[in-house]
Amino acid sequence: QVQLQESGPGLGKPSQTLSLTCTVPGGSITTDYYYWSWIRQAPGKGLEWMGAIASSGSTYYSPSLKSRISISRDTSKNQFTLQLSSVTPEDTAVYYCARGAGPTGTWYYVGTARRGSWGQGTQVTVSS
Repeated sequence: QVQLQESGPGLGKPSQTLSLTCTVPGGSITTDYYYWSWIRQAPGKGLEWMGAIASSGSTYYSPSLKSRISISRDTSKNQFTLQLSSVTPEDTAVYYCARGAGPTGTWYYVGTARRGSWGQGTQVTVSS
């Protein structure tokens, strides 16, 4: 089972850009045909798939976030990074990175049941 570890600041202010990094120790984000995704869960809400970067380097984004999201990677460090711009308090959530077999939410969860490999999650609060 691959391990994933999220890191980044837990607090941000409205209008700032949120940046989180996922590290995959002991694995490779460029081999095999996997997708490396960011998923979040806001308080009292369900899981929301945000976007993914494939092992090939191609990126895929949720239409609802496409204007604000960017996912990139550093293959030398085996890391991929989420950047979410113009954050508001509605972006407050637990953010997860995950590995799955496709670039949409159904490859990672069905309802509350998870699929694939997930990090433990990191809380991000957006507040002035």
